[in-house]
Amino acid sequence: MNTKTAYFFLRVSMGINLLGHGLVRLVKLQDFASGMMKGFETSWLPQPMVHLFSVILPFLEFAIGVLLTIGFKTRIAIMAGASLIILLLFGSSTVENWEAMGIQMIYAGLFYILISRIEDNYLALDQK
Repeated sequence: MNTKTAYFFLRVSMGINLLGHGLVRLVKLQDFASGMMKGFETSWLPQPMVHLFSVILPFLEFAIGVLLTIGFKTRIAIMAGASLIILLLFGSSTVENWEAMGIQMIYAGLFYILISRIEDNYLALDQK
């Protein structure tokens, strides 16, 4: 029972984290997108691609966060979250933001735990 409870708290914590990231960025979407564009000026990534990603990112974070928090389509939400972290790692590497990459690797490790222990999913809408 302790592993199921621990999984629940980790899933919800990751959900609230992503939901919060998305929510605060959605409220100021244009400012966030402008900031991302400025942060990626030194990157070799095409600016239109950076702009598109920066506009889509808050919606992805919010949606994945909601799904993880309520435990709906948990496996898909975890895979989407892990995939998002991979994209963020890639982007951070293009501007040599090693500090951000360190934090993103922690997220990757937490998603590893969520993926590898999916059988412990508990108190979720999609629980069997």
